Amino acid sequence: MSVALAGGLTAGQVVALFLVFVVVVIALGSIKIVPQAQAYVIESLGTYKGTWSVGWHVKIPIFDRIAHKVSLKEQVVDFAPQPVITKDNVTMRIDTVVFFQITDPKLYAYGVEKPIMAIENLTATTLRNIIGDLELDQTLTSRETINTKMRATLDEATDPWGIKVNRVELKNIIPPAAIQDAMEKQMKAERERREQILIAEGEKKSAILRAEGQKESLILAAEAEKQSAILRAEATKEATIKRAEGEAQAILTVQKANADGIKYLNEAKPETAVLTLKSLEAFGKAADGKATKLIIPSDIAGVAGLATTLAEVVKDSGDKSE
Repeated sequence: MSVALAGGLTAGQVVALFLVFVVVVIALGSIKIVPQAQAYVIESLGTYKGTWSVGWHVKIPIFDRIAHKVSLKEQVVDFAPQPVITKDNVTMRIDTVVFFQITDPKLYAYGVEKPIMAIENLTATTLRNIIGDLELDQTLTSRETINTKMRATLDEATDPWGIKVNRVELKNIIPPAAIQDAMEKQMKAERERREQILIAEGEKKSAILRAEGQKESLILAAEAEKQSAILRAEATKEATIKRAEGEAQAILTVQKANADGIKYLNEAKPETAVLTLKSLEAFGKAADGKATKLIIPSDIAGVAGLATTLAEVVKDSGDKSE
């Protein structure tokens, strides 16, 4: 005989609803979704059962459990500086950075205890072995070679652990303080040497530029002097032409004046006495010159006599009037 509870439900119904609720909760809890770039390692009663990849999966309650959640992304581990000794017995400290990726979640889960610690110890051992075969100078200048050797060694050693080492980088190489001081002095000397070389090259270029500037200046000065000489020659030529033209114009003017005078005389038809007087004036001007010898035309003598007679007549007239 069922007993009615508050709300009209019997005890059997309440138990049934509770069982349904428990089943639903367990069913929902059994559905697992694996996100992108991850993998779940599943164990059943403590034994490896399988590896779940991306997507949803159903886990058997009580029996199955997620033993490991493994990230498949590339991971970066920065290890603390490790003391190493070079071939020439110099102790230095080197810290490394390892880039790795889990390729097999099962091997990663069961291959080695504490994989990151194992990688760190393996990195330190490999680094000591490689640096032990190199001298200090080689260690400082062979980073790429050391990186390549370490990556190959670590990748081979971690393969049974389901780990792939993609890259290994030497982050810092810290030599002893005394060597650091010597290296700094050497680098300082090298910088000063390069500075002196740059200064010398700058002075050389400056001297070349100054010489080219002086050369250009001399060329421009010579060109200017040449142009100035050409202009002076052209000016002198022009002045000479102008003077010649002026003299020629003056001669033309005089000749024209003489021609006009002769023309006017011809038009005036002067008497013989006037022509005679003009001839005597011309003769007198010729006589005033510096010539030591005069050639007188034959008819001038008669004219001269006539002039003398006229002069005496004028004189006698003057005496009588006195």
